Amino acid sequence: MAGSSTDSSGVFAQRPGNRQHHEQVVFCADDATGLRAIIGIYSTALGPALGGTRFYPYASEQDALTDVLNLSRGMAYKNALAGLDHGGGKAVIIGDPDHDKSEGLLRAYGRFVASLGGRYITACDVGTYVADMDVVARECRWVTGRSEVHGGAGDSSVLTAYGVFQGMRASADHLWGRPSLSGRTVGVAGVGKVGHHLVDHLVEDGATVVVTDVDGFAVARVRDRHPQVEVVADADAMVRSDLDVYSPCALGGALTDEVVDVLRAKIVCGGANNQLAHPGVEKQLADRGVLYAPDYCVNSGGVIQVADEIEGFSFERARLKASAIFDTTRTVFRTAAEEGVPPAVAADRLAETRMAEVSRLRSIRLT
Repeated sequence: MAGSSTDSSGVFAQRPGNRQHHEQVVFCADDATGLRAIIGIYSTALGPALGGTRFYPYASEQDALTDVLNLSRGMAYKNALAGLDHGGGKAVIIGDPDHDKSEGLLRAYGRFVASLGGRYITACDVGTYVADMDVVARECRWVTGRSEVHGGAGDSSVLTAYGVFQGMRASADHLWGRPSLSGRTVGVAGVGKVGHHLVDHLVEDGATVVVTDVDGFAVARVRDRHPQVEVVADADAMVRSDLDVYSPCALGGALTDEVVDVLRAKIVCGGANNQLAHPGVEKQLADRGVLYAPDYCVNSGGVIQVADEIEGFSFERARLKASAIFDTTRTVFRTAAEEGVPPAVAADRLAETRMAEVSRLRSIRLT
């Protein structure tokens, strides 16, 4: 049912167009609550598609569609590389979460997720929180990232940041021969959900930390906890400064041609999704001697956490699984060196190999 839409009565209607080989794209609308959402399922080769719900004021439906297609594809690769038995999916709700979010809208969204019968399992993302997932779950059982009082894992950004830190340690080990950021200068662009937890790990490890964020409150929160952290005006100033590591932790597309041209850091490792602005940036980074830790490899701690919730959540078990991001990142770098390709290409190949192998195994008939 790729390229379908749903009107406020819940009736599906076909929409034409190439959806980049996605299995299913569903446009959701509920006039009474103002809900406008798109759910993208890239692949269920490894199992039910798992990925969060982003609530964001997109300029147009086309912008929202582009984002959900990219994000759901990225989730398929992320889940595969993380060793999870889940395919890739994502959802976006079009609107300003500070003004448009309501119980009715979230419950309407939950009913659309429920209509997919478990092909898509949702969770938190930009603009949605644990309390929101509890509301969605009142209409749908395919929801993770729920509050602890409802048997959930709570805030998944905790292990997302922990996983990024493990990826950064692996990057440091690969480049400098020591799995530590002690004595290094790390720039964190975006200190919201994930970024502020990452700063905690970096400070504890002995790094010098530089931060920036468009949200003054987010910056103030970090400075209250760590007064020694330096603040710069914006990401443009950050990438031009003397950094050892640049960590994009806001929205995607941070690594543009212009950024690569002026970037002074030797490692890029961050929590943002889809950091490469376009195909080919990964080669530009490699040509300039910048080690890029693929975003979906290092930021998979959150999805590891919410996937564990499906089994009956154990934080220690999930943290142990997220610790493996260190080894996975090193495997990506080793594969890249052996095959003579950038790490982003190596990560893609490893993920695609696992998806193909498991998909083939599921074709074996069981009696």
